[in-house]
Amino acid sequence: MFTGIIESLGTVRRITQAGSNVHFDIESNLVPELKIDQSVSHNGVCLTVVDLDSDTYRVTAIDETLQKTNLGDLKPGHSVNLERCMPANGRFDGHIVQGHVDQTGVLTEIRSEDGSWIADFEFDHSSGNLTVEKGSICINGISLTCFRSSEGSFRVAIIPYTYAHTTFHLLQPGDRVNLEFDVIGKYVQRILKGY
Repeated sequence: MFTGIIESLGTVRRITQAGSNVHFDIESNLVPELKIDQSVSHNGVCLTVVDLDSDTYRVTAIDETLQKTNLGDLKPGHSVNLERCMPANGRFDGHIVQGHVDQTGVLTEIRSEDGSWIADFEFDHSSGNLTVEKGSICINGISLTCFRSSEGSFRVAIIPYTYAHTTFHLLQPGDRVNLEFDVIGKYVQRILKGY
């Protein structure tokens, strides 16, 4: 489980195809603290560390993950948001994030406004996913609060620290992002609609 509070930015150093799987070699200042079999969130996607060396580590994404997320868009040199799983005795600073991306969305606009940034997103609502006004959303692994929430779209405000210390400062309109909708909201929706 994660909180959506990004610890560090990693850099994709190598991408290797292995059948339908893809290995990502990531350079990160977190490497000295990682171990094999550890879960790490990459742009909101929970992946397992399978190999380590002095300054990089390797994770593997299966085809299902590549189809449902924006990891297939990554190229060597790209930055990724990183978060290690939450320790049981740690503070819960964000919201409940599972690292299971529901679908991708698209950034439609981002603009500076009174010292912060306002970003608008759209997503295909036919899958039944929804946002709630003042509810939580995880965008590329970042815990944020929605407003102007409507069917298939929402808006978030990004403070300068988050803008500078995550991949938000690299996003451009038209970019795909990973979306994980609020887990409590998903359960409530399933209960109301039935299985």
